[in-house]
Amino acid sequence: MTTTTLLLARHGQTVWHAENRYAGVSDIDLTDTGRAQAEALGRWAAAHPVDAIWTSPLSRAGATAEPACRALGLTPRREPGLIECDFGVVEGRTLAEFEAEDPEWAVAFRDDPVAHSFPGAEDPLAAAARGTRALRDIAAEHPGGRVLVVAHNTLLRLVLCTLLSIPPREYRRVLPRLRNAAISELRMNSDGSAALLSLNVPCEADVS
Repeated sequence: MTTTTLLLARHGQTVWHAENRYAGVSDIDLTDTGRAQAEALGRWAAAHPVDAIWTSPLSRAGATAEPACRALGLTPRREPGLIECDFGVVEGRTLAEFEAEDPEWAVAFRDDPVAHSFPGAEDPLAAAARGTRALRDIAAEHPGGRVLVVAHNTLLRLVLCTLLSIPPREYRRVLPRLRNAAISELRMNSDGSAALLSLNVPCEADVS
């Protein structure tokens, strides 16, 4: 059985983070802090080389991966399946704003964010399936290798639940958040199984 190591990283902080707004498929820029986190990820990659770097097609993921690509002389590869979930009516808004408008739906979402995803949002199970397929395809393309994958908070949490046999409805409880530009190490086996070796390991202690 062949094993591939995927180093999963959420993109750096964006301009919507301060108010905890849902970015989803909206193409939102990094803040100065987000760019500093990206540089920290680049320094980490220089000290822990990888064979390839894959990213979501959204610019915040590409910008986060750029310093690592520069450090290692690699060209980033875009994977459409790694794009963040579309959050429908909540794109650009906070959960509190949505709750003020529709408190019953917000309560249902908190109870089961898969069965009661936001109006107009992508089906979380469909997002989990495409993200899982993307990671398995990436692992298959780099058998035995080490690959940095830069993607998104909700998508990666849904995928981790899927790969680790955790009910996807529990993703917000079991994995409250992935830290920006922190590393989570995932072992992907050629038989389709996976193991999580580390979660939310910061690249540098002073960049949060």
